[in-house]
Amino acid sequence: MTHPDISEPSGHSGAQAMKTTARRSIFVRRPFFTAALLVALGYVLASVFAPWITPYSPVAQSIDAMMKPPSVAHPLGTDSYGKDILSRVIFGARYALAIGFFSVLIGATGGLVVGLAAGLSGGWVEWVLMRLIDSILALPSLILAVAFIAILGQGVDKVIIAVGLSLIGPFARTVRADVMQVRVQLFVEAAHLMSIPRLKVIWRHILPNVIFPLAVQVTIRISEAILVSSSLSFLGIGVTPPTPDWGLMIAEGRAFVSFAPWMSAMPGFALALLLIALSIVGDGVREEFDPKLRRGA
Repeated sequence: MTHPDISEPSGHSGAQAMKTTARRSIFVRRPFFTAALLVALGYVLASVFAPWITPYSPVAQSIDAMMKPPSVAHPLGTDSYGKDILSRVIFGARYALAIGFFSVLIGATGGLVVGLAAGLSGGWVEWVLMRLIDSILALPSLILAVAFIAILGQGVDKVIIAVGLSLIGPFARTVRADVMQVRVQLFVEAAHLMSIPRLKVIWRHILPNVIFPLAVQVTIRISEAILVSSSLSFLGIGVTPPTPDWGLMIAEGRAFVSFAPWMSAMPGFALALLLIALSIVGDGVREEFDPKLRRGA
């Protein structure tokens, strides 16, 4: 007596369940990624609702509360002008995330344009563009940002532009490498043989295969952009007072570190925690979704 073969459906459903579990278990398989993501989301929420959750105005001064240690009235203490450090740290998250996001957006957009042009053109155009990118990559991002700030001037908007321009090089090299891999694929060659317009081939076949690796790089570079912008403010050439910027707050507290260490320690801890969280999140996204790493696995 023969029995119905049910191994194939069960095997199919088992494979389906394993795939579903693999997709949903990233938070279980990567506990550090989950914790870092929660920390990063906490910073985002704090920056969004900063006007409603801060106990004081971040720029309000009080002579009677100058350099007060942490207390019930001021949980993180006050600075040399009597400004509440907790309020300034929370608003500082808003400026840090805004600078990091928009500067990386500028860098990614510029890198996408230059990388596409270099990867698709070839010849002397590619040579000139890549030599330009090599000259950018030869210098650290901070040095480039300092040079751009010297040209543009100080201010939040100028810092965003300066940091964004300094990040074009890494994005452009990544995009060019991806374009050169995609343009030799059979489906791209078939599209050319079918006389499909070049712009349509780029839009439908090349760009979708480049955007996702670029988005993965964006998550990694945000922490670098925040660090560079804070370094500019620490050096006194970035955001100007009384803007609640973490780098500026750390620089202001250097002169009082011996008897008022909270002035530098609190914004320094907030900056370090955010950078660590964003780095872990970026690495987790890259290891989980980067097509190159997935092919290697």
